[in-house]
Amino acid sequence: MDSMYNRFKSVVGAVVGGSEGGASNDSLLSRQQKLEPKFPYNRPHFLQLDDEEIHISADHRLRPIIHPSKPLPYYAGYAECINAGKSRWNEDQAVFRQGVLTKPDVQFSIPYSYYGIFDGHAGVGAALCAANQLHHIIHEKLVDAQDDIWADFIGKNLVTCKQTDLLIIGALEAAFKEMDQLIAEDRMKYLAAGGCTACIALFILGKLYVANAGDSRAILCNNNNFQPLSMDFTPESERDRIRRLVEEQPSLVGNEFTSKEFLQPLQTTDLGKTVMYRDAHMKGWAYKTVEQDDLKNPVIVGHGKRSRLMGTIGVTRGFGDHDLNAIYTKVQIKPLLSHQPEVQVYKITSTDEKEVLVMGTDGLWDVVCCSKAAEIVKKSIENFSEKERYVCAATCLVGFARGSLINDHNWQLKNGKQASCDDISVLVIPTFPYKLEYQDLCEKYL
Repeated sequence: MDSMYNRFKSVVGAVVGGSEGGASNDSLLSRQQKLEPKFPYNRPHFLQLDDEEIHISADHRLRPIIHPSKPLPYYAGYAECINAGKSRWNEDQAVFRQGVLTKPDVQFSIPYSYYGIFDGHAGVGAALCAANQLHHIIHEKLVDAQDDIWADFIGKNLVTCKQTDLLIIGALEAAFKEMDQLIAEDRMKYLAAGGCTACIALFILGKLYVANAGDSRAILCNNNNFQPLSMDFTPESERDRIRRLVEEQPSLVGNEFTSKEFLQPLQTTDLGKTVMYRDAHMKGWAYKTVEQDDLKNPVIVGHGKRSRLMGTIGVTRGFGDHDLNAIYTKVQIKPLLSHQPEVQVYKITSTDEKEVLVMGTDGLWDVVCCSKAAEIVKKSIENFSEKERYVCAATCLVGFARGSLINDHNWQLKNGKQASCDDISVLVIPTFPYKLEYQDLCEKYL
């Protein structure tokens, strides 16, 4: 038992101090209650936890920080901890896989590495499906394009390099769409719960492709510097897209919501008064006389992390949520949610072993800014050996965001501010080994 608990305690204890969702269709809920989940609850496969360890990892009061017992390739780091009681299980999921594109007729092979983090909401079902299936779909899409990718690799010129980028970006975009469709189809056969955000990293041919849909985040860190490799997709950041969609297709929201914004919430007593407003196509403000239609609820309420789509959900991209209704209504939210990822491409040129990719769910980023994350990673890299530094960095990031338990479920940061009470999952991946991997491939085949 002692050795089991040792797997959960932080390896860097001295360094680190210390449900969204509206109503769903009743008949669907009734049917799903009779179904089994497609994938039973589990933690990431590379953690290799047994049943007892899985239950210990779900201790909402202890919130143990967990990391792999065996190193990931190139000693990449991973750490996670569960929330402070907002859901029964850890709704985050993570995955790591390695794959190869082969061309048997010429005995060629292109290796790639895939990392993913998925933040579930209103249940862990969608996150489990994505963690277990998305990498298979991405591999199929890459295989479909591999002849062209090989031709571009051998051609080795500027035009073909751009073509390869478009092929891989297209493979990721198509895979995200197919994953979302699969979750939609499976809900008729399996117990399906909620939705999830998705942030994945693909290392292939000396480049890093980051595809993100949701509010998880990926940044590149080198010393105290950082470079964003994703943007957060929230009602706040996608306010323009959503309001324009509702303005053009009001039937999507059942005439329950308005795309207009007003400086102040309107009341019935405001009918006939002149107030400032702006339509979805407007950047500035104008005046209008308040009419009955203006009293509808705005499609986006709140600001920052408190912004909500139809008053219900705080993300605007991801998988699942096919039967999620806006709170207190029967209006489905899915038509405004998008599976479409933003894909950023980064060519790995640095020879500095301190350059790492940090991927985390919003449980990290809600309380840790990018510059602070870079600072924490830098200290870990400087203070630990190559075999330990990246898992220590991931553990330090999780530990910093989780903070210390003060009383009951009250977790605080060192500065006294509220710590993250959400599930927290973090990957810290060195980029330099993938540059060397690509150089070896070029020496072998070119």
